[in-house]
Amino acid sequence: MTPLLALSRLIDKISTGVGKLTMWLILVTTLISAGNALMRKIFNISSNSMLEIQWYLFAAVFMLGAGYGLLKNSHVRIDFISSKLSHRTRNWIDVIGILVVLIPFCVIMLRLGWPFFTQALASGEMSQNAGGLMRWPAYVLIPAGFALLMLQGISELIKRVAFLTGKGPDVLEGEDAKSDDQKKLEELEAQTARLLAGEK
Repeated sequence: MTPLLALSRLIDKISTGVGKLTMWLILVTTLISAGNALMRKIFNISSNSMLEIQWYLFAAVFMLGAGYGLLKNSHVRIDFISSKLSHRTRNWIDVIGILVVLIPFCVIMLRLGWPFFTQALASGEMSQNAGGLMRWPAYVLIPAGFALLMLQGISELIKRVAFLTGKGPDVLEGEDAKSDDQKKLEELEAQTARLLAGEK
C-alpha cells in the first residue's frame, strides 16, 4: 500500500499545481474580458481572436481544474445525506462511485475527445470567424481535462481503500475535506441546537 500512497501524493501534487495554474487563468481571463470590453466601448474596436481566447481560457479553467475540485472535495455531493452516514459507508460509496462512474466516464471522454484534437491538429482547423484562432488548443482541453480528472480519481480511490483497510486516515473527515455546503449545514445545525437549548 505504501507505493500506492506515494503515487497518490504525487497525483495530488500535480492536481494542486494545475489547480493553482487555473486560478491564475481566471485572472488572465478577467483581464482580457475587461480589455475587450474597454476597447469596444472606448475605441469601437473588436477582435475575434481576443474574444475566442476568452472562451479558450474559460474552458481551460473548468476542464483542467476538475481534478483539483475533486481533490478539494468541492464537487457535487448530497451533504445532508452523506453527513448522516458512517465514515466507512461514505468511503465505500466513493469507492463504488469512482470505479463504476468516474473512471469509466473519463475513459469514454478520452476516447471520444482524442480524435477531435488529433484531427484538428492534423488539418490545421481554424475558427470560422475572421481573425479567429486555431481550434486544436481548445480540443486538447477535453482529453487533458479528463485525464487529470481520472488521475485524481485514482488518487482518491487509493486514499479511500487505504482508510478502509486501516492503512490511512479518513480524507473525508476534517475541515479541509468538507465542502462549503457541508460547513454551512453544520453551522446551521449548531445554531439550531443553541436556539433549542436556549428555549429550554
